[in-house]
Amino acid sequence: MSKRTPIATAVGLLILGASITAQAQEAAAPEQVIVTGIRASLQQSLNQKRNSDSLVEVITAEDVGKMPDKNVADSLQRLPGVSVAAAGGGEGSFGENDRVALRGTPFGLTLTTLNGHSVSSGDWFADNIVGGGRSVSFSLFPSELIGRVTVHKGSQADLLEGGAEGVVDIETRKPLDFKKKFNAQFSLGGVNSSNSGKTDPQINALIAWKNDSNTLGILVQGFHEKRTLSRVGQENQVWYDHVDAGSPIDKAIPGAATAIKTTPAAGAMANFLGGTAWFEQKRTRNGGLIDVQLKASNDLTLDLTAFHSHLDAPNINHNFMQSLGRFLAPSWATTNFPTGAVSGTLSNGVITQLTGTVPANCTACATMSSAVQEEFSRPVAESQSQFVNVDAKWRVNENLTLNGKLGTTKGLGNTVSGALGVWMPWTGGSYTISGSGSPVIYNTPGADKFSIGGQQATPYTYGSHVTATDKETYGQVDGTLKTEWGAVHSLQFGGRVAEHKRDLTSIGINALPGLDSVGNLPISGLTAFPNDFNDLGANGAGYWTFSQDAVNGWLSKYGSYSGDLKQSEFSIKEPTQSAYLMANFSTESLSGNFGVRVVHTTEEVNRFEIGPSGGFEPKRYSNSYIDFLPSANFRLDINKDLVGRFSTSRTMARPELGMMAGVDLRDVQGTGNVGNPNLRPIRANNFDLGLEWYFAPKSMLSADAFYSSLDGYVTYGSGTATFYNQLQKQNTVYQVSTPLNTTAEVKGLEFAYVQDLAKGFGVNANYTYTLGSETGKAPGSACGALAYADCTLIGTSKNAYNVGAFYEQDKFSARITYSWRSGFLNGTSRNSAAFQAPIGTLSASIAYQINENYSLTLDGKDLNNPLVRSITHTPGAMDLPGSLYKNGRQVYFALHGKY
Repeated sequence: MSKRTPIATAVGLLILGASITAQAQEAAAPEQVIVTGIRASLQQSLNQKRNSDSLVEVITAEDVGKMPDKNVADSLQRLPGVSVAAAGGGEGSFGENDRVALRGTPFGLTLTTLNGHSVSSGDWFADNIVGGGRSVSFSLFPSELIGRVTVHKGSQADLLEGGAEGVVDIETRKPLDFKKKFNAQFSLGGVNSSNSGKTDPQINALIAWKNDSNTLGILVQGFHEKRTLSRVGQENQVWYDHVDAGSPIDKAIPGAATAIKTTPAAGAMANFLGGTAWFEQKRTRNGGLIDVQLKASNDLTLDLTAFHSHLDAPNINHNFMQSLGRFLAPSWATTNFPTGAVSGTLSNGVITQLTGTVPANCTACATMSSAVQEEFSRPVAESQSQFVNVDAKWRVNENLTLNGKLGTTKGLGNTVSGALGVWMPWTGGSYTISGSGSPVIYNTPGADKFSIGGQQATPYTYGSHVTATDKETYGQVDGTLKTEWGAVHSLQFGGRVAEHKRDLTSIGINALPGLDSVGNLPISGLTAFPNDFNDLGANGAGYWTFSQDAVNGWLSKYGSYSGDLKQSEFSIKEPTQSAYLMANFSTESLSGNFGVRVVHTTEEVNRFEIGPSGGFEPKRYSNSYIDFLPSANFRLDINKDLVGRFSTSRTMARPELGMMAGVDLRDVQGTGNVGNPNLRPIRANNFDLGLEWYFAPKSMLSADAFYSSLDGYVTYGSGTATFYNQLQKQNTVYQVSTPLNTTAEVKGLEFAYVQDLAKGFGVNANYTYTLGSETGKAPGSACGALAYADCTLIGTSKNAYNVGAFYEQDKFSARITYSWRSGFLNGTSRNSAAFQAPIGTLSASIAYQINENYSLTLDGKDLNNPLVRSITHTPGAMDLPGSLYKNGRQVYFALHGKY
């Protein structure tokens, strides 16, 4: 059976579609057909793309709840050049796309706006709260908000700065845009998640009213959406580390301490901690939008919009980790453990098989553990986004129009976390690594029965209460002046001032009397890992664990949160001022714009650092910079069906706020990520060349070549730093990764094909080819290494494609889409780099129109139950299995009403 490439498939679809279209045109009756539904949205999107002077992608929604996706990111993933991820960092997948990026670059290089203004959001996961701050969490934006989404690839002078690779602008519906005086739309339904077996409600509603004179309009929209998540997985990358000379493994396996031929030679990689992870979460997304439009006169319109979205996502990660490597690989753990009780296999710099037994009369065994069970619970895990914005449009005279925006936006991330940790006695066991694409097979005797002992015969805890607030207040004025300067028909100009603030507080957890008592463990809450682990082809089903309620009850009784973790806290203030001038021109066949935006930014970073006394002292850093950002966009109408495009621009993105100040430590491993307050902005020189052929109604074939040179791209260097270790209760030297500025480049090709075929059928396909790499070889970074240099760019998938088809008639419609992207670098740490493996997702939707007012929909997401897998790469050693997750399938069903 032959395998077709995505391009071959698209060409085949095009040839077939052109043939069907030609036959349909010959047979069609000469009457006008008004198209609604899927094809109406398709036509709107293509019209707006066709008529734009710059390179954009557009998606539109006809009614509330009619998108086959559950948040805005789900919808955007089907566009060429757009990549999405189901998490904000390396925490894995949660069955919902959360971040959006353009042209294979990190999320922070894409700016997301809402109705043309900035929008702040938060994260519920502590690592992202600490290290993020620029990229928007799309988990807060349900697809029902969409009136239109425009993806600007490249830039033009009137666009808000901050997106080095482009801007995603989400536009909501406006009450005065509705045709009828009164409109009411609703969606009542639910979602069934296969892994959890739970069915939860999904409710959305919109009411819009305007007066007879179309001068006053009010829109109110609300949403309440729940989902119960049960994710099964392995987390093998918790602690891979090198075998030490003199350790039990080194004594038992010749060459284990010098297996990696770097300079100097390093020990083989062994699995110190890794194992089974069962993640449970209940997500509730509540919020709404209010929009009041007032047309005070023919020349003055005011628009007040307020939005709030809150994601409540309490969760627990049951983590049963085998610890053979933790006690057999380092020389400081169990040097007197009998060599004859250890055996294993060394292959390509990795201990791929390791076995430890329980020898007779083993004194060392009393302080060793075969496994540790950590229930890491987050009884409070929430994020939110909100804004209040006032728009004003004043037509001063027939030639001059002024627009203004004044508003404030706020994001919140808040997580209270705590662990219930139990070390098990030494029972021996083994692990087997068969390759980076397979689960690790762990054999841990006694994993199905509760026990405690070995390394620590008492329960323990660690955790924190981390809160970050992200706020921006802004004001801007934009003007459009019509001119009589020949081809230049108008000038646009404007200015903007804003102040962005981000504050992070971190409070540690403290053990109360009774926490270290075995008798106080919630034994009545013992339960077992589900059978869904069998889908992974790995151990785990039937392992013992405590329920989430039992863990939370234990934490609330024996743990308290007090005392600031000064080393993790910071505040950042970022005032900006910008102004622009842009000329719009058009001739008979050529149109476009050219202009420049000038931006001044000041960064003030305040954090705590260890001073001469050994205590934490406040430290302030301040930097400022000015950017001149020219741009030019050209559209050539070669004929009525063929459009050529060329654009060039200089853009900028400010570094992630957490990268400048955040501190994220792993106390057991002695590793961490530490911010760099002197990071420079990322500046990009961009070029695009494209061709679009609108060969039939609601149909298009396009190709685009792009190139971006990045100065200031953020990579990671390695080093050491001293911080307070919560577990050891003292200052400790950590091996840390620190963000550094360097240079990089991204280039590639995009192809897209959409066609409305005969008899209600349609097809769509797109393919993106991207090459991205660091070019600066920053000292201490993976790219700057003398041996085994790795210049892979974070976020770059070399190949990505979407293929889909739809069918639509008066009463019935259906569509199916498959999205796939190749592997990409997801992040780096001291010892290794984490790569996301290739992944493809299948979704489908069917709808039935009962009558003019009511319809039914059935949507399936992740119908192929995709395996979300990461790979750990270490210089000089074979690739290792990182994390493996399965979230199961989701099926949504709803009744929609429209009046």
